[in-house]
Amino acid sequence: MISFRDFALRRGERLLLSGVDLALHAGWRVGVVGRNGTGKSSLFAALMGELEPDRGDLDLPGKARIAWVAQETPSLPDTALDFVLSGDREVHAAVRMEADAFAREDWEAVAEAHQRLEALNGYDATARAGRLLHGLGFPPETHEKAVSDFSGGWRVRLNVARALMTPSDLLLLDEPTNHLDLDAVLWLEQWLLKYQGTLLVISHDREFLDNVATHTLHLHDGRAKLYAGNYTAFERQRAEQLRQQQIAHEKEQAERAHLQSFIDRFKAKASKAKQAQSRMKRLAKLAGTEAVRAERALRIEFPQPARMPNSLVRLENADCGYPPVGAAMAASSSKVAATGERLAAMAAPTVVLHDVGFGLEAGDRIGLLGANGAGKSTLVKTLVGELPLISGERNAHPDMRIGYFAQHTVESLRAGQSPIDHLRELSPDTPTQAFRDFLGKWNFPGDRAFESIDAFSGGEKARLALALIAWRQPNVLLLDEPTNHLDLDMREALAEALSDFDGAIVLVSHDRHLIGMVSDRFVRVADGRVAPFDGDLDEYAAWLSSSRGDQGGKSKASRAPAPSLLPASGEKLPPQGADEGCAPPKVDQRRLAKLEAEIADRERELATVEAQLAEAYAAGDHAAAAPLASRQQSLRAALDASEAELLALYEAA
Repeated sequence: MISFRDFALRRGERLLLSGVDLALHAGWRVGVVGRNGTGKSSLFAALMGELEPDRGDLDLPGKARIAWVAQETPSLPDTALDFVLSGDREVHAAVRMEADAFAREDWEAVAEAHQRLEALNGYDATARAGRLLHGLGFPPETHEKAVSDFSGGWRVRLNVARALMTPSDLLLLDEPTNHLDLDAVLWLEQWLLKYQGTLLVISHDREFLDNVATHTLHLHDGRAKLYAGNYTAFERQRAEQLRQQQIAHEKEQAERAHLQSFIDRFKAKASKAKQAQSRMKRLAKLAGTEAVRAERALRIEFPQPARMPNSLVRLENADCGYPPVGAAMAASSSKVAATGERLAAMAAPTVVLHDVGFGLEAGDRIGLLGANGAGKSTLVKTLVGELPLISGERNAHPDMRIGYFAQHTVESLRAGQSPIDHLRELSPDTPTQAFRDFLGKWNFPGDRAFESIDAFSGGEKARLALALIAWRQPNVLLLDEPTNHLDLDMREALAEALSDFDGAIVLVSHDRHLIGMVSDRFVRVADGRVAPFDGDLDEYAAWLSSSRGDQGGKSKASRAPAPSLLPASGEKLPPQGADEGCAPPKVDQRRLAKLEAEIADRERELATVEAQLAEAYAAGDHAAAAPLASRQQSLRAALDASEAELLALYEAA
């Protein structure tokens, strides 16, 4: 158990947390949430022993093994597989011992290493490291690649894999999904659900928190409050608590007014003096319940397009990829001694996507699905016109105005300049007040519009980048991972703004809440092809899980030929991977109805138990909390079993 007693935490002069009293029990999976700057990462630093409490105590179990994701990865010559394996230090040392003993032909040392590996159950360690790399999106051919050869985002994934490889009783994950694609996020969820230790995870992905967390720790106004249940349960409980607090405040204020009125009227009358004194004492004893302070709801908007052509952009029989390296440049170097064949290879383009047919019409809202490296960003860059076609045709309407958010857009903001400076470069003749009014809508009020972006957080820079896109009044938004630096409030605001936008949208995101709210249909990019995916994100997750378990190679869906053009948004697509001419088997409708009823009943009971559990924890009544927690776990297990059976019935159809 991890316990905080009158715990306070400070960073420099700023007091982040104070008066924290709570306990986290073994085996809990706790989502740590709160606005940026509330102290989430600092709390992790305290748990790792990097930051001392300003006051109070933080108690961890003796000999607790803690694993966390390193913030930086040095440029190492080690292979990716060896780097991940080194997360399990004892096994890694035994593997090295064995290799060294073999190299020296010291058979006694080899036997000792074998005994050590057997004692550590380490013979499958390399396989486990390989599975972690595979699950996080590393193709098999990259497992022997040097760490130094990977880009920053892939090194973050290596750090995540190394942390998961580390034997631990407490696992700390700070925004683990930021550099993952949707496929890897879905895999990580399943891995964490099987983790036996205690998990604390900071995340701004509400779907991820809903699927992983058993409890939610909310940091707000220097306080930390623990809620039973996932993020949705936390939102429901917090809303109810705030409602009850406001009711209590209003009731108390009415009573105060009534008591004060009596005191003012009768305190000077001798016959009423005793009653007035009694009411004065009662007034002094009132609890002083605070009014609920409404947090400023963040709202942003994309201006509606001035013109909206029907057909915006279309790719036909397009091969998409990257242009060739100039052969002349290679040949001119005296250091390059290449044959004609090698120069020809260097001059050949790199084709990522083959024979793409893709049409974007007015009002289309398309979510792109697929693993990192499959070609989603390549497709978006081709639609933008940033990448020329290798072959085929790209036809764009002359009135198309593109708003493009790329994964590097935040880094392209100019250091030392203010938000107004950035807008002035786009519209030199626009009055400053118009800039200020516009930036105020994007939560850069007052003098913030004139501040240098150097001091901005990653989330503020991402918000500014989106504001600059909105200023151009695009009729097409092409957004490639726009949420990486955004907190939950900003993600919610972005989802609402995109839902209200009348233009066309193509969205790449690992945030299922965002892509699910915004997208009307999905397109899967995989195996060099672009094809429609007929289904929602739950069906995609189920398909992905089944395809990963397919040991026979590619799934039927990936083998199916891609159509030359996507159908219009209203046209019905055939089910992904369905065999033509085969009638689906009939579903047991009675069993289906019974399961749906069971799930509804258990969800209602679970919500009631979680609310009671939250009240018990808030009151510090651990005797009442214990049976409720046990009931919560059994209900969750029963609910999971029913949902699995329901899913199996649907898949059988």
